[in-house]
Amino acid sequence: MGKVLAVCISPEKGTAKQNVGTAEFVADHGIKDDAHAGKWHRQVSLLSHQKIENFRMKGAEVADGAFGENLVVENIDFRSLPVGTILTCGPVVLEMTQIGKECHSHCAIFQIMGDCIMPREGVFARVLHGGFISVGDEMYVQ
Repeated sequence: MGKVLAVCISPEKGTAKQNVGTAEFVADHGIKDDAHAGKWHRQVSLLSHQKIENFRMKGAEVADGAFGENLVVENIDFRSLPVGTILTCGPVVLEMTQIGKECHSHCAIFQIMGDCIMPREGVFARVLHGGFISVGDEMYVQ
């Protein structure tokens, strides 16, 4: 079981996301008011809290959402789970669809640190069943 530490959205692509505390997840769409929502396989992005903490220990001053992640969750190593894994958080059901991504242009974090964890540690999911997720909610791997 994991615990949600941040729920982040941004109104436009290519910008850091902001922790909004609670967001509505819409089936087959993604997070309401998030720029990455839509009918595709990367509706929601997730990062493990420990991976962010490890990056911070290298000297990076990054806030939750800085990598473009929607959910920051502690105690789940998303990178170790296979595509197709089902994650549940209250009424919300997510299906992992992709692990990592190609980084086409080096982001601001890469420019400063010479590294970015999202391309190798971030995972993506689509929303199978909607509802709300809030900071403090428990997430389960099915």
